[in-house]
Amino acid sequence: MCGIVGYNGRAQAASILIDSLKRLEYRGYDSAGIAVFNEKTLEVFKEKGRIVDLEKTLPAVSGTIGIGHTRWATHGKPNKINAHPHTSGNIAVVHNGIIENYQELRDRLTASGYTFVSETDTEALAHLINHYYKDNLIDAVASALKDIRGSYAIAVLCGSELVAARKDSPLVAGIGDGGNFIASDIPAILKYTRRMIFLDDLEIASVTPDGISFYDVNKKPVEKTVKTIEWDMAAAEKSGYEHFMLKEIHEQPRSLHETLAGRIMELEGTINFEGLGLSESNISDISRICIIACGTSFNAGLLGKYLFEYLAKIHVDVEIASEFRYAHSAPGSLVIGISQSGETADTLAALRVAKSTGCRTLAIANIMGSTITRESDDVIYIRSGPEIGVAATKTFTSQLGVIYLLALYFGKIKWTINSDQMKRMLTAMKQLPSKITRILDNKEMIKKCAELIASSNDAYFVGRTFNYPIALEGALKLKEISYIHAEGYAAGELKHGPLALITKNTPVIAIATKGQTYDKMLNNIKEIKAREAHVIAIANENDSEIEKYVDDVIRIPSTEDILMPLLSTVVVQLLSYYVAKTRNCSIDQPRNLAKSVTVE
Repeated sequence: MCGIVGYNGRAQAASILIDSLKRLEYRGYDSAGIAVFNEKTLEVFKEKGRIVDLEKTLPAVSGTIGIGHTRWATHGKPNKINAHPHTSGNIAVVHNGIIENYQELRDRLTASGYTFVSETDTEALAHLINHYYKDNLIDAVASALKDIRGSYAIAVLCGSELVAARKDSPLVAGIGDGGNFIASDIPAILKYTRRMIFLDDLEIASVTPDGISFYDVNKKPVEKTVKTIEWDMAAAEKSGYEHFMLKEIHEQPRSLHETLAGRIMELEGTINFEGLGLSESNISDISRICIIACGTSFNAGLLGKYLFEYLAKIHVDVEIASEFRYAHSAPGSLVIGISQSGETADTLAALRVAKSTGCRTLAIANIMGSTITRESDDVIYIRSGPEIGVAATKTFTSQLGVIYLLALYFGKIKWTINSDQMKRMLTAMKQLPSKITRILDNKEMIKKCAELIASSNDAYFVGRTFNYPIALEGALKLKEISYIHAEGYAAGELKHGPLALITKNTPVIAIATKGQTYDKMLNNIKEIKAREAHVIAIANENDSEIEKYVDDVIRIPSTEDILMPLLSTVVVQLLSYYVAKTRNCSIDQPRNLAKSVTVE
């Protein structure tokens, strides 16, 4: 969740560090700081609040090596003292993760004469490295890491030496011209290089102006592969949009096209997942799937359950990753982990448990080289490009695109879908990007409905079958960025409790697209209207019946019934965005949230 950057090269480090930290603001933070070695002494500057607050107090800083950090408080209040970097002697450390035995280390180091000034677990790490330091930083870091229990991505600065290491928290190295980099995430350093190396757990990197060397925790050299990132730098910029979230919502026609590109042959009725190791024989033998995910990715997985069971007739369980390890359930013959970042700590831990029981694992992720992609047996990339806004938008629709294709692919192999059905579905899927564009070009009704919701304290989203996961996602988006209490319900469950919450002051968003439960959905809407709630329906553009039962209708293009949820998704995203904008909320950086949750 915290942001880390490091640079060792021939340019001035301070401006590079600040610029790179700004590109990590989307991860969420409450303080920021940098440390630079000026060829004589170590200079440390940090402030509570935003990076702009740090910039205001930052003097002219000379030096070509340094580290930087944006902190999201875990141990100790968000203040200047607890902000990173933390120092011990000539050593400065920035850290993402949690040192579980920090109190034990703190007691031990205090007894050895070290003085602690902060409440953080990271300061114990700084003193521990200093304790082991004998003119070789790699040796000191390797020795210190053997004493640590917990998770970490760290960058350590001592004089002209820069060393980094990771365990359970993401860290990428960048190979530049005239200098080299360390960062928590690709966008931080994409301006300076596209050549990236992803560290694995228990690996250490030594960064010099001329290169980066890698070692295991026993200091044995490790060979690494350089990957070239194909993202366009403009994809990590706002490009004239007021917020990253709005930009990324509008990028969905292109990002979904990229997800589907090269994978759909609609004339032949075939799907190509290049590099997927699951053979047709493997898939034919699958009788049960377990999908593991968190947050928005969980909602994608829940729609996946409906799709796999409907299209491929395979039983699917969907598990919240943070609960999976404690449920003592048999996970099934294929376990699918969904993670936008590929670094979600709970999802990674759950997949490791599944692998330990002998399950085959498949990752659906966005970031090439991320931990989940390296540790899973198979990978399908969603190919949506960088997503900066904390609230997932284009990565969610791209996840859905992959899941639709995968369910169809399994159905074709298991003979639960015939050739004509497959061709019809694939043709319809290819048309989805243009239908999303139509929604984006006609959003005045969405803005009108958003103004109504913005003055409410509560809001409810309801849907049935394939639309139920989108109701959950709509509620999640609204609460994430507008801070309105929102809940998503299966509409058939209203009589079992939620109706007690419905009043004339409660807007209800009903996802009422045509499908097998449309008539039942109309009955559910009648129940809601009987409680005098204001009902906003998301419905097909050619539905002339729905307006008889609701107050407002947001119309979307028609497609195959089971594909309608993907179009409804764009509406609930825009609805949440305009509600948050009306309420003047911090849309790209919601309070208390971070883009990549890398600690449990």
